[in-house]
Amino acid sequence: MERKEQVRENTWATEDLFPSDEAWKAALEEAKGYLPKIRALEGRLGESAQTLLEGMELDDRLSVDVEALAHYASRKGDEDTRVAKYQDMNAQLMALMVDIETAGAYESNEILAIPDETLEDYYAREPRLEGYRRRLDQVRRRREHILSPAEEALLASAGELAQGPDNIYSMLCDADMTFPDAVDSQGEHHAVTHGSFVPLLYSQDRALRKSAFEALYSVYGQYRNTCAATLSAQVKQLLFFSRARKYPSSLAAALDGTEVPVEVYHNLISAVRANLPKLHRYTALRKKLLGVEELHFYDLYTPIVGDVEMKIPFEEAKETVRQALKPLGEEYAAILDEGFANRWIDVYENTGKRSGAYSAGARVHPYVLLNYHDTLNDVFTLAHEMGHAIHSYRSNRDQPVAYSDYVIFVAEVASTCNEALLMEHLLAKTTDRRERAYLINYFLEQFRTTLYRQTMFAEFELKVNELAQRGEGVTAEALCDIYRQLNADYFGPDIVVDDQIALEWARIPHFYYNFYVYQYATGYAAAIALSRRILREGEPAVRDYLNFLSGGCSADPITLLKGAGVDMATAEPINQALELFDQLIGEMEELMEE
Repeated sequence: MERKEQVRENTWATEDLFPSDEAWKAALEEAKGYLPKIRALEGRLGESAQTLLEGMELDDRLSVDVEALAHYASRKGDEDTRVAKYQDMNAQLMALMVDIETAGAYESNEILAIPDETLEDYYAREPRLEGYRRRLDQVRRRREHILSPAEEALLASAGELAQGPDNIYSMLCDADMTFPDAVDSQGEHHAVTHGSFVPLLYSQDRALRKSAFEALYSVYGQYRNTCAATLSAQVKQLLFFSRARKYPSSLAAALDGTEVPVEVYHNLISAVRANLPKLHRYTALRKKLLGVEELHFYDLYTPIVGDVEMKIPFEEAKETVRQALKPLGEEYAAILDEGFANRWIDVYENTGKRSGAYSAGARVHPYVLLNYHDTLNDVFTLAHEMGHAIHSYRSNRDQPVAYSDYVIFVAEVASTCNEALLMEHLLAKTTDRRERAYLINYFLEQFRTTLYRQTMFAEFELKVNELAQRGEGVTAEALCDIYRQLNADYFGPDIVVDDQIALEWARIPHFYYNFYVYQYATGYAAAIALSRRILREGEPAVRDYLNFLSGGCSADPITLLKGAGVDMATAEPINQALELFDQLIGEMEELMEE
């Protein structure tokens, strides 16, 4: 399907950002007017409470205007990644953002230069400045990692280059790569795309699953060296910036930006590694229930309860999500309905459309990208992305601009809590034994793909960055060796480690997100804890949770989650979640023996 064939009601309302491309271009020209205003404050930012406040308020206005420009250009570009016009608009905006960052490179140094007692006097003299205290403290706590104004300007000017690996990867995989058809056991052909690949792996037809698996990875195999060079460039640019800012590692640099202790990352990997026998138990059960002599990676997604058909049209999916999220109260439901009714969502796949799914928290309202294919997985994706969307909506509504953009560590909690509530809703309403087994299988798969698999991704990302830090080559061979061994470790002795799976790293866009993936796993553990508290305690837990959704970045993420009732500074939420995983395996074993 081409983009022009999409039904308007199933597309997102980019006109709510700008009515036309021409209006966007006019706004871009207007945004260039921020550059002289930024330069005019250089050397003066800390001279008085008034000039400091002027700088903070200018940052807020700039953030609002540039974010709107970025959302429009990115959303339009993602509708069809082949359209050169939107590639050019994104490039123009990136150039402006680099200019702005370069012009304002003095800001951190001038904030650092203000003596503590002087800054306290400024707060007393200008009450409005108090609203920026946490923001200013965040700059001042990173004192040892902020460089001279000239060095900061140089790093800022390199920002556009740093986006190169991600841009190249996106163009290669989303715009340029095409895959041969998969062929099922009856000889019928099926198109393989980024959007259709995983749905094909859900098929009960093993010949189709294998064919799709081999078709996709045959192409990635042809581009393995290009993909490796692109990922190598990504980890090397992260290493360059981390060293320039005097961090001991790229991991430390990434996590410091979100105020997450490095120990949280290592604790996650250690805790999940300690619980690998549970995943091995599940892999062995899957092999047994599928009745195969050899379990392959293309067998991991198909339901092990094969005679339950769950094809769910989008309208039905919306109603299911509405019912599942009722425990979060009327206000939450009203925001959800607003999103459904007012075209927050781009629903279906079209040629050239960006693959996968996401939510982008624009201030006018969030935008959700889906590639909906009527599967149960797509219903969970809808719940997941609307969790992100409502988190953004509440934080934008309830926090000042300076604190409205929550950090990525908490980003996956709201989305995954929605998924957990959806699963609890589906399990509670089913009375059919095999349907219950099917849903438990799906729940088990959420643990496998989110807590275990994303932790495996996190460990891969760590190992690859450590490879670069040691000065060793980030080659296709090295990447495949690391990835193959991780799959063997995580999935255990009951699965064949197919040669193709060693290439899976090449198709994971999140490896270009700078240590992002671990937060899917920590977020899932936190979400399991929060969803169970909401269902168990009701109104008090809902109140704490909604306060968390309104928190933005008004506190560090560990503190925000503690306020909602979960302590992610410990491994306890991870261990508790994986205990539930083990219990579900036991129930599945019993159900399938009846």
